Amino acid sequence: MANRSRKLTPKTSKLNQPRTGASKRVVKKLLQKPKRGSWLSSMLAIAILLSSASLVMAFAWISILFIFNPDRVSWLNKILPTWAQIPLGNHERPQTLKQIQLDFRKKKLIVEQILPLYQGIKNSFFMPVFQRRANCEFDCQKLVEIRVYQRSQELEFKSEPENYYYLEAQLPITGLEESSVISTLVDAALEPQDISTPLPLTEVQRFDDKTPSPGVWFNLRGERQQGTSTIAYGQIVYYNPERSNLQQMLAWASPSGQLPKWQQVTGDGTKELVIDQTVGLEPHLQVYQVKPVKLFLKPIQLQAISLESPVLKDSGYQNALSIARSGLWTPAFEWLKFIKKQRKGLPEAAQAQMDLIRLHSQLTKSQAEKSWASPSEQVLADLIDGRWEKALQVFEESAHNVQEIATLLKADEKRLWNRTVAALRVNPNRPEVQAWFALILAVQQGQEAANSWLKAQPQIPKDSLVYIQGLLAKLNGEATKSQSHLSQIVGTVQPIGEVTNSQWLQPNSPADLKLTDNEVWYQVQVSAFSDGKRWLNFPFENLNPPKTSTAKFFWETLGINSDPQMQIVVWLPNGQQQITIATIKAVQLRDKVLRLLVAAPKIPENQNNVLQPKPLALTNSALEWVQPSPITLRELYAQNPSAVKVILSSVWESLQKSGEVPLGAIPSFEQIQEKLNDWPVQAIDLTNNGKPEIVLTISGTTIASLKQPQSGIGEKNTNQSSDRTIILSDGNQVIYTDFQKNSSQRLSAIAKLSGVQSLALLVENADKYSLKRWSEKNQRFE
Repeated sequence: MANRSRKLTPKTSKLNQPRTGASKRVVKKLLQKPKRGSWLSSMLAIAILLSSASLVMAFAWISILFIFNPDRVSWLNKILPTWAQIPLGNHERPQTLKQIQLDFRKKKLIVEQILPLYQGIKNSFFMPVFQRRANCEFDCQKLVEIRVYQRSQELEFKSEPENYYYLEAQLPITGLEESSVISTLVDAALEPQDISTPLPLTEVQRFDDKTPSPGVWFNLRGERQQGTSTIAYGQIVYYNPERSNLQQMLAWASPSGQLPKWQQVTGDGTKELVIDQTVGLEPHLQVYQVKPVKLFLKPIQLQAISLESPVLKDSGYQNALSIARSGLWTPAFEWLKFIKKQRKGLPEAAQAQMDLIRLHSQLTKSQAEKSWASPSEQVLADLIDGRWEKALQVFEESAHNVQEIATLLKADEKRLWNRTVAALRVNPNRPEVQAWFALILAVQQGQEAANSWLKAQPQIPKDSLVYIQGLLAKLNGEATKSQSHLSQIVGTVQPIGEVTNSQWLQPNSPADLKLTDNEVWYQVQVSAFSDGKRWLNFPFENLNPPKTSTAKFFWETLGINSDPQMQIVVWLPNGQQQITIATIKAVQLRDKVLRLLVAAPKIPENQNNVLQPKPLALTNSALEWVQPSPITLRELYAQNPSAVKVILSSVWESLQKSGEVPLGAIPSFEQIQEKLNDWPVQAIDLTNNGKPEIVLTISGTTIASLKQPQSGIGEKNTNQSSDRTIILSDGNQVIYTDFQKNSSQRLSAIAKLSGVQSLALLVENADKYSLKRWSEKNQRFE
C-alpha cells in the first residue's frame, strides 16, 4: 500500500514572534530627537570618505596617463624635485624656436626659412634643414633634412611667455642621381654619366593650391645646367597628419625647367600631379593620381597614368594607344572620342588614359596652329600633330622649303620616323603617310632605299606612286642644285700627336692624310658652326649624319667644300696676336663632340700662362668683330648719375663674391667712385631690345690695385689675374659676369654672326670657347 504524501506545515517559532515590550522600547528610541554631536560626526565621516575616493580616483587617472601618455602630466614637473621629474615618454622635451635654431647651429646646420604647415595656423610649422657642401663656391647649400614641429599643449609650457614645440616628424633627404636627371633629355644621346653623383636639392616650396588628401604636399627642388638648358629636378614629399609622418612620394625632373603642378586632368573631381618633361616641340607629360594603398604608415601613393597597359580588348582602342605612344596624340584622341561615343562611355582607367592623351593633344594642336617663321619648324609642328597633308603642302611651296625640310629630316632622331611607322602599321594605305615615309627614307638612307621600298608596296595606287616619285625627284633635284655655303666655324685648338686614319672622315682616300714640309697636326674642337641656315652649338645633339656618304655630308654641312681654310689666332706674351693659316683635312663626330683635323705650320706654345688666352680657330666668314667706342665711368656719370650709382654698387658686390676684394660693408659711393672713375665702359645693345647694355671690362692690373692697402705702403700683391667683364642690362641688372670665384671664364670678344640679328659673346672657359646669345625666353645668355 502506497504511502500517502503529507504536506508538512512548519510550526511557528516563538523566536520569530516579537515581544510586545521590546517593540514599545524600540519605537520610543526612534522617536527620540537625535543629538547634534552625532550628526556632525556622520557628516565629517561622509566627507572624508568622499575626499578619499576622489583622491584615489585622481591618482588612478594620473597613473593611467603616466603609463600611456606621460606628456599629459608633464605639468607636475613644476612641483616635483629634479630627481623625481617625470620623463616625457618617447618625445624629447619641447623647445622654443630659438633653442631649436641654436641646436642646429651647434651641429653646423643651417635653418633659413620656416614655413607654416597650414595657412593661417601658427600651432605648427615645417622646417627645412640645410648643410654647406664641401669644396664648393657657388650655390653651396644642400637640403639634408625636413622636419615638422607642433606647438606643445601642456599646461606647463602653455603658461610660458614663448611658444614651445615638439618635433612631430622628420625625414632625411638625399639628392637625386645625376644619371636619372639627365635621362629626361629624351632627344639627347649623351655620354654615360657617373651614376653615383647625387645632385643637391636647394629649395623647398609648399603647394598652396587645393591639393588632394587632408595632408600637406611639398616640392623639394634643385637645378642643373646641361649645355644651354637648365634642368629642374626634385622630390615630392607628403605630410600625413593622421600618421604624423613625412613620406617621400616621387622623384621628378623637367628638361625645360618647369615645376610640378596640381591640375585637374581626369573627370573624377580630384586634381592630379603633372610633371612637364617636354623637350622642344616634343610634348612629354607625366600625370600622377593619388591612390590608396593598404599600408598603415603610407596609406596613399602617387600612381602614373600609363599607356602601356590597355584596359579594353577593343582593337580600335589598342591601336589608338599604340599611335599615342609613338607621339601621334591628336589622331589617337580623335579615335578614342569615336570609340567612347560608340561604346557610350569608357571604364575609369581607360578614361584616365584618354584624358592623358587629350592633354598632350592640346599642346601639339596649339603648336601646329601657330605661325612659324621657318618652314622646317612649321613642318615639324604639323608632323608631330599628325597633319600629314598640310606638312606636304609646306614642303611643295618652294625650292627653299624643300632644301630646309630635307635638312630637318636628315637631323631627325627617330621622332618623325616612329610616327610614320606607327601610322602605317595602323593604316598602311594612307598615301600622305607613305609619302613622308619615303622622303625620310630617301634623306637618311638614300634614294635607292626609298625606291626599293616603294617597289615593295604593291598596294600603292598608281597615281599615289607617281605623286611620291615626283616628291622624291624634287628632293633629289634640290640636293643636286644646292650650292655649298662658306664655312663658318669657331673652335678651340689643341695639338695632337699621332693621327689614326680610321678615326677620321675625309671625302677622299685615307692616303690623303699627309703633311707637307714644316706642317704639324692640330685638332680643333668645334664650339659652334653655321650650316648655311642656322648656327648650331656644342654639344651637337641633333647632328645626325647619314650612314652612307657621311664625309660628304660633313663637307657640305660645314661648308668645307667652298672654304677649307681656318685661321688659328695665338696671343703672344706681349699681348699681340699671331695668325696662322690652317687647312681642314678630316672630320670626326664622337659622343656629340665635333672635331676637325687641320694641318698648319707650328704655332707658338702657350707656356701654361693662365693669363694668356687659348689659341682660337675660326674660318674667314665666321665672325665679324664688334668694338664700340669706350667712355670712362666719369663721363657716364655726367650723363646718367643714378645709373652709375647702381652699377658701382653691383660691381663691388660682384668683386666681393669672387674674392677680388674683402667681404664686409660696401664702401660709400664716393669711395668706390674715387677708385673706379677711370674705368672704361661700352654701351651696346646685346639683348636686341633697342636699349644699350653697359659692358665693363676691368684689367687684371686694376683688380690687383683694389687689393692694395689704402696708403700704398703695404706689400705689393704679386698675384696676377686676367681681365674680367661684367654686363648690366638697361634696368641695371647683372646679366653676365666673369666675377666668379675660382672660375677661369672670361669674355674674349663681342661678335656679329652671319644671318643672326642679335650679337654674340665669345666666351673662353677652362677648356674651350663658346658662343653665347641672349635668350628672350629665359632672359640670359645661352
